[in-house]
Amino acid sequence: MTVFGMVSAVAGFIKVRYLIDKALIDNMVFRAHYRITSAILFLCCIIVTANNLIGDPIQCINDRGVPGHVINTYCWITYTFTLPHEQGKHIGTESAHPGLGNDNGDRRYHSYYQWVPFVLFFQGILFYIPHWIWKNWEQGKIRMISEGMRGILVGEKQEREYRQNRLVQYLIETMHLHNSYAFGYFLCEALNFVNVMVNIFFTDKFLGGAFLTYGTDVVAFSNMNQENRTDPMVAIFPRVTKCIFHKFGPSGSIQKHDALCVLALNILNEKIYIFLWFWFIILAILSGLAIVYSAAVVLLPSTRETILRRRFRFGAPNAVDTIIRKTQVGDFLLLHLLGQNTNQMVFNEILDEFVRRLNFGSNSNLPSAPSTLEMSPIYPEIEKFKGTET
Repeated sequence: MTVFGMVSAVAGFIKVRYLIDKALIDNMVFRAHYRITSAILFLCCIIVTANNLIGDPIQCINDRGVPGHVINTYCWITYTFTLPHEQGKHIGTESAHPGLGNDNGDRRYHSYYQWVPFVLFFQGILFYIPHWIWKNWEQGKIRMISEGMRGILVGEKQEREYRQNRLVQYLIETMHLHNSYAFGYFLCEALNFVNVMVNIFFTDKFLGGAFLTYGTDVVAFSNMNQENRTDPMVAIFPRVTKCIFHKFGPSGSIQKHDALCVLALNILNEKIYIFLWFWFIILAILSGLAIVYSAAVVLLPSTRETILRRRFRFGAPNAVDTIIRKTQVGDFLLLHLLGQNTNQMVFNEILDEFVRRLNFGSNSNLPSAPSTLEMSPIYPEIEKFKGTET
C-alpha cells in the first residue's frame, strides 16, 4: 500500500484537464517530455526504492567467515563483478550462473545499482527543465488573453463579442512584436530534442556503454534459438555476481572471503531500462520531427498557409493569404496557440474579424489593448499579478 501511495503522488504529472481550466501553451510532443517522461522516470525511481516489491536488494552468501549483514552491506556500497569470458556457457554443467566461474580472467564490475534511483530522479528533472524555461518565458500570455473563451463554456453573446473585440484589437496593435515569444518556444523545442539525446548517451555511459545497443540486442535475442543464445539483459543486469571481502585473521594475516551475491533489484532494472530504451528512441524521433515541422513553419510561409487552411474555416475567400502576407512567425504562433485554446466557433469569428481589420484598418472607436497588462479590466488574474508585484 505504501508503493501505491507514492505512485499516486506522481500521477499529478499526467494531467488531463479541460481547456476551460488550463491553457495549452505547447504541443503534444512537448507535453510528452515534461508530463509523460518525467512521470515515468519518477515512477521508476519509486519502484526501485520500494523494498517490499523484491525484498532486500542484495543478499550474499559466503563461507560463514563474515557475518551476513556485513558482507551484504559491504558488497552493496562497493561493487560486485562478473566474468565476461564465462558468459554463454551452459548453466549447470559448465557454469553455476551466467558470468561466473574460474576467476582468472577479466572482470566486469557492477556498481551502478546503488545509483539507479538517484539517476532516474535526476533524469526526470532534466525532462522538466525545458517546460519550466518556456513557462517562465511565456509568462501566462495565452491564458490571460484567452480567458473566458477557452473550452466549451464561453459566456453570453454580448460579453463574448466584447472579449473577442478586445482580443482582436490586441492582436492588431501588437502585430510583429511576438517574434521573441516564438524564439523562446522554438528554442525550448530544440532543448527537448537535445535533452533526450543527452539522456540516451548519459544512460549509455552510466551502464558502462551497454545502453545504445541494449534494445536491439534484446530483440535479436528473442529471435535466436533458445539453446544457443545469451540473454543480454542478464549480461548487463546480472542476477548473481561475485564479491570479495578481505579481513585480518587471528594471526594478522589477510584472509580473502569469496561471496556470491543475488541482486534481486536487477530484475526490476532490466525491465525499466528496456522500456526506457524504446521510449527514448520513440521520443527522440518525435522530437526530431517536431523540430523539422517548426523549421518548416519558420522558413516556409506555404507551410503556415497549409496549416491555417486545414485547421480553420474562414468566411472571407482570401483570408489565409491576408494573414500569411501581413503577419510574421511570432504572430502565427500566437494565433496557432489561441486556436488550441479557444472554442472553434469563437476562434473562427476572431480570425474573420482579424482579417477584416487587416484589410480595412483598425477601428479607432474600439478600446485599445497594446499589451496584456492593459487587458486587466477583463482578466482579473492580471490585476492580481500586478498587486503581488507591488
